[in-house]
Amino acid sequence: MVEAWYMDESPEDQRAPHRLRPNQPVSLEQLRRLGVAYRKLDADNYETDPCLKEIRRAENYSWMDIITIHKDRLPNYEEKIKTFYEEHLHLDDEIRYILDGSGYFDVRDKDDKWIRISMEKGDMITLPAGIYHRFTLDENNYVKAMRLFVGEPVWTAYNRPADDFPARKQYMKFLAEGAQ
Repeated sequence: MVEAWYMDESPEDQRAPHRLRPNQPVSLEQLRRLGVAYRKLDADNYETDPCLKEIRRAENYSWMDIITIHKDRLPNYEEKIKTFYEEHLHLDDEIRYILDGSGYFDVRDKDDKWIRISMEKGDMITLPAGIYHRFTLDENNYVKAMRLFVGEPVWTAYNRPADDFPARKQYMKFLAEGAQ
């Protein structure tokens, strides 16, 4: 099962866990209230998994590819890792399914604090359009992930500040409605 926690403010290696002391865990329910969806799937059988097939049908995830993030497999590795870790948002949901390895997605909560979500083999996450987030490998320095999209993929990341985009405004409205 996925594990999440509030992060410390340490500038040390981004791949370290960065847990507050004492640890402040974040539940799946807390993530759900931020619009973050989580599923656990059978990554060993992703090519034939009926669960994944049904998710793709129900959510209209018509496009997919697989990315391997490792220094020996990803062109411009160092540059890409830095780019993934810059705080940004997307105008569409970001859907990632970890097929092997592990890493962290960091998301901002409603009070603008970082929550770190530890992702490993079999974890699928959906980050809503408009949420500020970032990604990094953990200390294992390797992840193989499926990227899913509704329609053609849009890779554009908008670094913070990006508060004027309709997707961000819609997301902020979602948070405000959830707080009532």
